[in-house]
Amino acid sequence: MEHVFKSLADASRRQLLDRLFQRDGQTLSELCEGLEMTRFGVMKHLRLLEDAGLVTTRKVGREKFHYLNPVPIQLVADRWISKYARPWVEGMVGLKRTLEEDPMGKPNHVYRTFIRTTPERLWQALTDGDLTAAYFEEVPDTTWQPGSPITLSSPRGERHFEGEVVAFEPPTLLVYRVKALWLEGVDEPPSRIAWEIEEPTPGVCLLTLTHDEFPPGSVVHRDVGEGWPHILSSLKSLLETGEPLPAPPSKH
Repeated sequence: MEHVFKSLADASRRQLLDRLFQRDGQTLSELCEGLEMTRFGVMKHLRLLEDAGLVTTRKVGREKFHYLNPVPIQLVADRWISKYARPWVEGMVGLKRTLEEDPMGKPNHVYRTFIRTTPERLWQALTDGDLTAAYFEEVPDTTWQPGSPITLSSPRGERHFEGEVVAFEPPTLLVYRVKALWLEGVDEPPSRIAWEIEEPTPGVCLLTLTHDEFPPGSVVHRDVGEGWPHILSSLKSLLETGEPLPAPPSKH
């Protein structure tokens, strides 16, 4: 939490976050354009933002893209000031609606969070239907073999996703490509959901969620962007306290 507040206290770093708020997934060169900062200064600030978890990065070919990560701010809200921070958090999540079509196929949603747990427990939380129902409100039905079918359904049996397993490498990598079923009148091709687990410190895991491969103008892309920060925060709460977060109020 201290790193988050220190990062937000600097006007230059807030300016970089604002740039990513306006258009996510920018390269260093793009972020430097029009700023009264040297390239080295921008790199330094981005490194501090990344250390605080407020920015995540992904390399595609030779390019490195930067993404605004709202999860730490969501955690601040959940811990102390949710009634004041909620409009801000919702606004930051709403940035996902403004992503532009990208011919290079860079990721669209990239989130990271640290969780005090082991890779084995975190892996179980991603694959065990009793646990996914608690924080994700989805229950997987699959053999988990690469190439096998997978469905994700609500605890009441309503099917929300269907597709196939792409990668299953316990306890570090889980990837599946699924088609969204819950949006009435929306028929889009499958998108890809990838969960990556690292253990930079014994007993502390870094979880990276990437949700990408959306078609241009995707309705699903916009809709899932509103839910992922809460899902990841609820997963963290479940593993660290034994209780998931309360479900957010429905907008429908």
